[in-house]
Amino acid sequence: MRHSVAGRAHTTGTSAATGLGATLGGSLESPQTALSGKPITVRSTSVRVLRALTRTLTYLVLLGGSVMFAIPFVYMVRWSFMTTGQVYDPDLFWPFPMAWENYTYVWANHPVPWWLLNSSVVTFIGVVVGTFSSCVVAYGFARLDFPGNRVLFIVLLSTMMLPLHVTIIPIVIIFRELNWLDTLWPLIVPGLGGGAFSIFVLRQFFMTIPIELDEAARTDGASRIGILFRVILPLSKPAIATVAALSFIANWNEFFLPLIVLNSPERITLPVGLRYFAAGQYTEQLHTFQMAVAMIAVMPIIVVFFFAQRQFVRGITLTGIKG
Repeated sequence: MRHSVAGRAHTTGTSAATGLGATLGGSLESPQTALSGKPITVRSTSVRVLRALTRTLTYLVLLGGSVMFAIPFVYMVRWSFMTTGQVYDPDLFWPFPMAWENYTYVWANHPVPWWLLNSSVVTFIGVVVGTFSSCVVAYGFARLDFPGNRVLFIVLLSTMMLPLHVTIIPIVIIFRELNWLDTLWPLIVPGLGGGAFSIFVLRQFFMTIPIELDEAARTDGASRIGILFRVILPLSKPAIATVAALSFIANWNEFFLPLIVLNSPERITLPVGLRYFAAGQYTEQLHTFQMAVAMIAVMPIIVVFFFAQRQFVRGITLTGIKG
């Protein structure tokens, strides 16, 4: 009986102590949890607000830059559809009806079709052949370990530091000895081997492709050329698209060299023709006709960038991850 009462008291005491401990533990943990959770909540809220402000500020800066770059383009489009009397009307923002005859006039009365054809030929050959040559050379620098690899690559990059204006006199002398002046050959042949910048971009992208893929293809019996065409190039579409887009813009907008080596009005390219038009080579110096020719010149670039935009941005993002 005495043992039973003692055991019951001991059990009751233990239960009470456990309940008290749980109560005290709960009362002690609750404020700690509340105190430890409060700074985390405040900190996470501050981070979210800071990110939202940063994102908003970034969008505002991008929007302001876009507006600044878009204003000249809007004015060019606007003037190309105006008559001469409407250009200087301060109360007129957009012409209605639009003067489509500006385009038909410059197309029918000036050699704009020849300018467009010459620019298209030079650009097409430069983009296709030049991009292919750049891929082959970049593959050699990225995958072939031959003596002088890095030295030759540094020499190639150093050519980008030498502007065309410095070497234009010997270049013109060489073209004169070859009887290439006033032809499209001086604009086509130098770009057939690719460009230093294109080779650099492609080489940097090729180096991000795991070398194990080359070894696996070589185990299956693929040659160097087979690895290039079956492994490297299919995985490098973003970089190739980037190089092709940049090459298109460079060839299409090339002005200085065609201005030096081309003389006949039917053989000049579109940028030089636009300059001839603006400088009064032809009797009209009307702003509306100049803007119409400028719109004809800029539309192919807009179309190409619109269709290659995703690959272009992806190629710029992925290029240069590995040096």
